[in-house]
Amino acid sequence: MALDPLTAGLDLANNIVGKIWPDKTAHEQQELAALLSQLTAQTDIDKAEAASSDPMQHWRGGMGWVCVAAYAWDFVLQPLTMTGAVIAGHPVVLPQLDIGPLSTLTLGMLGLGGLHVTERVKGVA
Repeated sequence: MALDPLTAGLDLANNIVGKIWPDKTAHEQQELAALLSQLTAQTDIDKAEAASSDPMQHWRGGMGWVCVAAYAWDFVLQPLTMTGAVIAGHPVVLPQLDIGPLSTLTLGMLGLGGLHVTERVKGVA
């Protein structure tokens, strides 16, 4: 608290004005600090996940295996199973997968993977 009445009066007026019209820059700085904190936490999680050598831990690796299994079923295992059933005298009709959404997912993953390889080659990462 200030000892002279003029400084005390100015401090009081400043406090009253600050409560009526708060400083927007201070509020924006608090919002930016909260956002930065969230981004830093997500970056730490990403770094910990990237440090793992287990290919099934990453979502891209897991989705890659799902795509590989689906393609293997649709183009290799299902035709071989149906051919084997016909040869054995028990023809069976097995459903085919809808390859459209699977192709979109696979091409998207390969495109992102291609960008990752390009970054590695150029030394950007």
